Order: sequence, then structure tokens, then C-alpha cells
Amino acid sequence: MGYFDLQINGYAGVDFNADLVTDEEISQVCEALRNDGIDRFLITLITDSIERLCQKLARLRALCAADELARSMVAGFHVEGPFINPMPGYVGAHPPERVTPATPQLAERLIEAADGWLRLMTLAPECDAEMKTIAALRQAQVTVSAGHCNPDLETLDQAIESGLSMVTHLGNGCPVELNRHDNFIQRVLSRRDDLWICLIPDGKHIPFYALRNYLDLIGPERWIATTDAIAAAGLGPGTYSLSGFDVIVDAEGYARRPGSPNLAGSTVRGHDLVGALRECGLSSAVIDLVYRANVATALNLAD
Repeated sequence: MGYFDLQINGYAGVDFNADLVTDEEISQVCEALRNDGIDRFLITLITDSIERLCQKLARLRALCAADELARSMVAGFHVEGPFINPMPGYVGAHPPERVTPATPQLAERLIEAADGWLRLMTLAPECDAEMKTIAALRQAQVTVSAGHCNPDLETLDQAIESGLSMVTHLGNGCPVELNRHDNFIQRVLSRRDDLWICLIPDGKHIPFYALRNYLDLIGPERWIATTDAIAAAGLGPGTYSLSGFDVIVDAEGYARRPGSPNLAGSTVRGHDLVGALRECGLSSAVIDLVYRANVATALNLAD
């Protein structure tokens, strides 16, 4: 059995965030992921206008429904934004001009466009007034994750009480430099018993020595591994597209929007991530837990 990646923005030269993904490209991505050890995944769409996100969701839903391999591999959608913190650093590689505060009404439009396939929503709790959107998403059986955000501890606790159950790529989606103690990472770690914590263990988003510290503190039962892969995954240096914006991949495999210190997704492939986890000393059983079983449990899906 292969692995389950809940954050695939693109792969094998295909950007899921493009306006006109084709049926051939859907098959291309599925075949490449299967060859790299991934047999289930969430198509991830990043911040865009609600109208464009709805169009993309509806198109991708129809394409996946028509493709036999996609039907067996695509477990649904992960929408990361547009309900995130627009401040520099926290917004990351997302276009700040397309960020908008969360409302249940806007969330409902995304749910309807996904036609039952919206499994995961990443948002900023501090951008959700009275946590009404989080509550509405949970009522609709959508797992809600905090990411690209900076809620204080009281706000984080309110979000958890309202149904927040996950954190998207902890250690990323935030400024490169933070207050040494009072920061989102420390707040999340203080609530680690209540949250599924996602990490990108590629050695670039988090240095392996810091990753080891996270893993020792969180424990294998509460964390989830993801590639956060973009179209450039496995393709080497060059200029690629992410939702219509250029992303430059350097010789070491770091992907960034021009002029930004923040990373713009990952270029690592599924089996490369497994290799990195083994280098960190994780057993096959633990890797299977954090890169398959935990994902299905967190998303309330049959494993």
C-alpha cells in the first residue's frame, strides 16, 4: 500500500492551480504520484478569488470523476486560502490582493463547487469572526486547519473549541524571523494534544535537526507528513507556475516567488520524502503512520 499526501498543489510539470487543467494532465499527475509511492492524495488549491476557486474546483471535480485512475487516487480537495492572514511573511507565496476574511457564506460556495469533495480547509482563525466559518465547515464534515496565520493563544483555543483540528505545515507560512518565545509555533506546540500537526520533512522547509525536535515533542500519533509538492516536484532548477505566478527553483531545490524569502511549496517527490524520514531515523511503521494512517484519521476517511 502506498502513502497518502494531503497537500499536492501540482506534480510532474502540472499545476492544479492553473485555470485549464486537462484530463491528460490529471492522468499524468496520478501516474507520476503512483510511481513515486503515493496512492491517495488531496488536490490542493491556494488563494484566489472565490469565483475563480469555484470554477477550478468544479472543473477538477468533473475531470477526476471522468478518470478511472483519478477516482481511485484523489480523495478530495484541500483549499488553502483565501481566508488567511494577508500580512507579509504570514501570507507566504499566496497573492495578498486575493486574500479575504472568512465567512460561512463564502465557505458554502466553495463547498458547493467541490460537490462533496472538499475535505480540508486551511484558514487563519484570527480572520474568522467569532469562529463562525470554522463551525460551519465542521458542520459540513470538512476538516479545518490553521495555516498562514498568527492567532494569539486565546484565539487559537476558541478555534479549537469551534472545531479546528489541524495545523498546516507548522514552521512555514510565517515570517522567517519571529519572537523567540511568543509565536505561532510555540502556541501550537503547547496545544499539541488537541491538534494534528502537519510538517514538510524535506530538509528545506524545516532543517532535519529542528524536525527531530518537533517529532520528539509531538510524537508520531499526532503529526502528519506532507510534501506540499508543486508542479516543479522532481524536475530540477527552472521557472515554473503556481496559480499564474512565477516560482523559481534554484540548484538546491528551493522554490520561491521572485524576491521573496518564503518558500513556495516543495519540489520533493513522494519516495524522496520517505527516504528523508528514514534518514531521520524513523521506522517503516512510523512512516506508514505519519504518511498514511494519520492522514485518513484526521480527514475522517476510511484508510
